[in-house]
Amino acid sequence: MQFTVRINNKEITLNKKTAILDLIRDEDPNKEAVAARVNNRVRELTYELSRDCEVNLLTVRDPDAIKVYEASLRYVVAMAFARCYPDLRLRFAYNVSRSISINLLGGKAIATTAMLLKVTHEIDRIIADDIPLIRGKVTLKEAEKIYDECHFEDKKAILEYRPENLCHIYTCAEYKNYMYSHMVPSTGYLHDYKLRLYAPGFMLQYPRAEFGGKIPPFQDDPTFNRTLKESHDWAKIIGSDTIAGINNEIKSRGDIEFINLCEARHNRMLCELGQLIEDDIDDISLICVAGPSSSGKTTFANRLRIELLSRGIRPIRISLDDYYLPKSQAPLDENGKPDLEHIEALDIGLFNQNMLDLINGETITLPRFDFQTGKRVPGRTIHVGKNEPIIIEGIHALNDRMTIDIPKSAKFKIFIAPQAQINLDDHNPASLTDLRLIRRIVRDFKFRNASAEETLSMWPSVRAGEFRWIYACQEGSDYVYNSALSYELPVMKKYAMPLLRAIDDESPYFPVAQRLIRMLKYFIDMDDQWVPSNSLMREFIGGSCYADV
Repeated sequence: MQFTVRINNKEITLNKKTAILDLIRDEDPNKEAVAARVNNRVRELTYELSRDCEVNLLTVRDPDAIKVYEASLRYVVAMAFARCYPDLRLRFAYNVSRSISINLLGGKAIATTAMLLKVTHEIDRIIADDIPLIRGKVTLKEAEKIYDECHFEDKKAILEYRPENLCHIYTCAEYKNYMYSHMVPSTGYLHDYKLRLYAPGFMLQYPRAEFGGKIPPFQDDPTFNRTLKESHDWAKIIGSDTIAGINNEIKSRGDIEFINLCEARHNRMLCELGQLIEDDIDDISLICVAGPSSSGKTTFANRLRIELLSRGIRPIRISLDDYYLPKSQAPLDENGKPDLEHIEALDIGLFNQNMLDLINGETITLPRFDFQTGKRVPGRTIHVGKNEPIIIEGIHALNDRMTIDIPKSAKFKIFIAPQAQINLDDHNPASLTDLRLIRRIVRDFKFRNASAEETLSMWPSVRAGEFRWIYACQEGSDYVYNSALSYELPVMKKYAMPLLRAIDDESPYFPVAQRLIRMLKYFIDMDDQWVPSNSLMREFIGGSCYADV
């Protein structure tokens, strides 16, 4: 059984199953590689090769490896807390500064400096001991027994919705847990982390691929943090802060009640937002709306317009897309291609002048960008009167460079994003970014005839643009609209799963598809017939009453 493995730019001939780790042990003494891509599939370093293949080692500079590193780090942190405070329950959640918050659940435990020092010392000891993380396969009944012994009621709850009859458990010394992810071979690979106090719990930082495998400087974002807290508080009220909780609520309440319960929250936020604008309408000239991809900006802007009309306010919508410069005038990205997400891909001067003229009572003809010809042509001729604020929507709408000639007091800034706090269990938070990615995959296929692979191929550049241009403006917003809907993933599942499963296992996007499938498979299916036609969800699955607006 002879086969050839190409690894680290050299070919090795093997005649028996061999773990990747055995091939690189001497060449990687500092444990830089944390996982590997074998013929485009992400594998643990303990994976045994048995046929011709190409192996690419992944470090913390690779996005796929960061997922492995971060899950393994959560495992070790949970293990350290279990050793130091065995009666304490933890909940991990993605939070500010691309970090993970650690909240202490139940009882009267308070995060203190003494607790921080004790746990950090234990984490460092576990890492220094370089203990193997051993994967085992057990039946669901065996897993239930293990979770009972470990008092992991939250992990036991989701087993009911696991479609397979077997599951994995990782053992590290005496500790057992499962993080729904590949893991590093041993604790000694986790040599870079920061744990800090962040009331009322802790904040865990780890290397990020977009920072070259380094831990980014901690930057507090109080607006974002407050929105996440509000989202989690509301999710707890309706029992939807975990996947098992969402499934149980759907089964007990029924589709209609659960959908309308979630939609009611959006309605309430719109009403609250409308009141804020109405109270200050004499001073507000521009309503600026921005957010990352697939946040639901288009439907939101339409619903906000209706909300304001009901209050006697007659907004006029203007899209920043109509102010694009020809591609030949756009800045170039690092690959020498037009960077259409760059702020200078827009005609900033013309937009500023148009907004100022409208606010000063002049009648102007707006441009309209013809995407077929790639050029601007004359658009609507408009005049703005009293109680007619301008709603501007686009990725740069909150950037003051776009409206530098307009006083800040005349601008009302709205940041929109789905900021759900959903966990598979206490130790495994669902990614906020993955929720938007699933939305975009479904929408791009339905409305742009784009495959999931095409969407996934563009996603890194979309994310890079978001970090550069959007998130920095969030803290200056007057209102954060949380566009998440607790029922959306059960609805999205039937649309997204076939698209993700169609990705071939030789595709470079197969690992991401598998990660999304691993999350979606736990949700029960929900029929979308009761989703209202004006729901933000309709922007992605179709059937929106705003489709032709």
